[in-house]
Amino acid sequence: MGVPDADKPTLLVIDGHSLAFRAFYALPVDSFSTRDGQHTNAIHGFLSMLLLLLQNEKPTHLAVAFDISRQSFRTREYAEYKGNRGETPPEFRGQVPLLQDALKAMGVRTLEKEDFEADDILATLATRGAAEGYRVLLVSGDRDTIQLVGDDVTLLYPNTQGVSQLKRYDTDAVVERYGIRPEQYPDVAALVGETSDNLPGIPKVGEKTAVKWLGLYGDLDGILAHADEIKGVVGQNLRDGRENAVRNRKLNQLVRDVELDVELDELVAQPIDLESVRPIFERLEFRTLMERVTKLVTGEANGNGGAAPVPVPAAEAAVAEAPPAPTSRILLDEELATWLQRATAAEPAGLGLSLDVVDGRVIGAGIASSDESLRLPWQPDRAEYAPFEAWLASDAPKIMTDAKGQLKALSRSGLAFDGLVLDTLVAGWMVRPILQEKSLADLVAFYLGETVPQSDPALLVPEEGMDAGAPEYAWYTLRLAPVVLRSLSESSRRLLAEVEMPLVPVLAAMELRGVTVDHAELAELSSDLGERAAALAQSAFAEIGREVNLGSPKQLQEVLFDQLGMPKTRATKTGYTTDASALADLQDSNPHPFLGYLLEHRDATKLRQIVESLDKAIAGDGRIHTTYGQIGAATGRMSSNDPNLQNIPIRTAEGRRIREAFRHGPEYAELLTADYSQIEMRIMAHLSGDPGLIEAFNAGEDLHRFVGARVFSVDPVDVTPLMRTKVKAMSYGLAYGLSAFGLSKQLRIDRAEATQLMKEYFERFGAVRDYLRGVVEQAKIDGYTETIFGRRRPFPDLASPNRVLRENAERAALNSPIQGSAADIIKIAMSRVEADIAARGLGSRMLMQVHDELVFEVAPGESDVLEAVVREGMANAADLQVPLDVQIGRGANWDDAAH
Repeated sequence: MGVPDADKPTLLVIDGHSLAFRAFYALPVDSFSTRDGQHTNAIHGFLSMLLLLLQNEKPTHLAVAFDISRQSFRTREYAEYKGNRGETPPEFRGQVPLLQDALKAMGVRTLEKEDFEADDILATLATRGAAEGYRVLLVSGDRDTIQLVGDDVTLLYPNTQGVSQLKRYDTDAVVERYGIRPEQYPDVAALVGETSDNLPGIPKVGEKTAVKWLGLYGDLDGILAHADEIKGVVGQNLRDGRENAVRNRKLNQLVRDVELDVELDELVAQPIDLESVRPIFERLEFRTLMERVTKLVTGEANGNGGAAPVPVPAAEAAVAEAPPAPTSRILLDEELATWLQRATAAEPAGLGLSLDVVDGRVIGAGIASSDESLRLPWQPDRAEYAPFEAWLASDAPKIMTDAKGQLKALSRSGLAFDGLVLDTLVAGWMVRPILQEKSLADLVAFYLGETVPQSDPALLVPEEGMDAGAPEYAWYTLRLAPVVLRSLSESSRRLLAEVEMPLVPVLAAMELRGVTVDHAELAELSSDLGERAAALAQSAFAEIGREVNLGSPKQLQEVLFDQLGMPKTRATKTGYTTDASALADLQDSNPHPFLGYLLEHRDATKLRQIVESLDKAIAGDGRIHTTYGQIGAATGRMSSNDPNLQNIPIRTAEGRRIREAFRHGPEYAELLTADYSQIEMRIMAHLSGDPGLIEAFNAGEDLHRFVGARVFSVDPVDVTPLMRTKVKAMSYGLAYGLSAFGLSKQLRIDRAEATQLMKEYFERFGAVRDYLRGVVEQAKIDGYTETIFGRRRPFPDLASPNRVLRENAERAALNSPIQGSAADIIKIAMSRVEADIAARGLGSRMLMQVHDELVFEVAPGESDVLEAVVREGMANAADLQVPLDVQIGRGANWDDAAH
């Protein structure tokens, strides 16, 4: 039995000359040279690729193979071999020895062999590695290495743009691309020829013809044996060029048994010694690459888990000894005003700011510049702090960490605030949305490699005896800012500045406002649900003749599988699962009254828990103040916590009763709700460019009826409700990676019908199919997906040898650009609407954001103007190929305002 893939060591072998040349032509020569004139673009591109490979593939063994010269046994066999290659560009000369020096400094073993090419070294190591239980990754820009691909050997082949993007060729990918097995590639190349190697092929024989012949005759020998049967000009050309084909096949066959003076266990990947690397990187003037190497080393040393696909540069302070924290002092009156003016001029990007907060109100502040910080034990109505209050209210740029809670404290304390340009916690989340840091201490540890002496998780009030307080937090925040920003792509920095930062004060204001909720209505609903759950439990007990704990998986297993003899569900460590999905499937396939009552009892109990959590959250002002999570979700979607407003059912009668309890305050006239209609499908239409979907949305037609008419080949008026249900489930399901099996399960149809349904859908909406396929393929190359606005979500598991992890990542990557773009759009809309309401001086206000819906409290006489403001702000939040349709509703409560 073979070793499971996840347990195999990984041998990474790189074709040095091949990738160096690729890097040379990919990066502009004039942009990469040292002060003394040494060109470095090939070295820079190669090392950048290598760092990505180390980061993403995490090889246990590593080697880079180089050619010694153009002379080899192949040139003795055929003097014209590679004879068409021109002189080496003068800018490239000297770069390979410097690259080899850099690799040596990094602890990477380089290999050469007289009379052989680097590809032969790759072939030998691949053959050895596969035989000895390794997972082998080959990186080469020479297509001859395709022949080496096998069950345990994968080729990473650079695309035409250089070396930053690598196409992953396993056996299936080779078959898909060329229509042949990997070992047949030399036969194709023998017939077609290799221009880059100066090996002429058979005239008029291209890839398609060669593949066709291989399908008929098996290999080159079989083709030549049947050459007389091949008619026409190409048949004669084959017979005339037989010797060329045989010669080509001999030369492009890679040698798999080169005598190398190294064993595989001698290629184990060595820890990178920064002190060895630094001198040569300084000589090459590779500052950014040095930062990336440092982060690769220190990130692993600090146990930060998988590295983000967007490389995170380390701070200069993490390389050298950390600078001491500046001494904080107290300044008042004119001296304070002078300091603020001078520091703001010296730090145009912003000053660090952190607040001390007790019981939700500000009691002090710390303000930091790069060389000094202030400690302000602020109290209301102290005239000597007037310059501080004026600075807070001004648009002078300010940098904070975890700003939202502090902005709320400022508001409660009666202090105006403006000028937030960066929240390092939000920026850090955008760098690492999966493994993001959750506090200032986490950020400092990861980016600066230092420890903040603090214990309060809110980072506001240090415990007695602790050294760190608001001034120190402000100073650390200021130091973090450039480091975190350098870790973001240009598009991500733009998204941070234009979308995420304006949203912080908006969310703070919404959380302070809250929403009025009727306690009596919730209490009555909770009582009704309790009575219903009790009645359902008694009905369930009557079916089995005894009482059991309906919340106990162990007792339910005994009832379902032993007493009632129902088919077993999925096995677990404690027996068989009794989760809701499994029991719903069981009830569908093997209905039983007990199971029906059990599922209804679960629904009633769950709803009662939601109602009770909402009721407990009603504050003394009669309003619920949820907390919006701006960061945390990898897609960019916001969450709602304490209580969660996003888990309130929408379509059930009980869900409507819950929404009836959400009402406008006594000084307001009504609630207004605004929701995007089918936003994810509109984004799908935009991203895919599918003319059918675009036509449907631009014509204002019922999307699912339009699609149903195309899929089922009927007129729109003849689309039945069942047809519409099927295409709706499929349209949304495809965006989430729904398989034919999943569709059949969801629609309760057989798999063959589901497969045919998907086939017919894609035949009519082919651009959707191409887009969905391309999203995952591009993510495998880049290591991340990107939204319309540039939000990146890393997917390191796309390269995982674990099939389950890899397939889960593929499904998530499929929908990430759509979900992420929807998240970006609602955030943009919220900031625009909030700003427009303020600019117009309206008394109405935004209260809630739930999924793609916004809820507003309408001041008397402002219904029409507010609707116009909301509709314009939401509809123009993004410029898509299809319109963003906004549905508006009004009413005395949330349910009445539904649309």
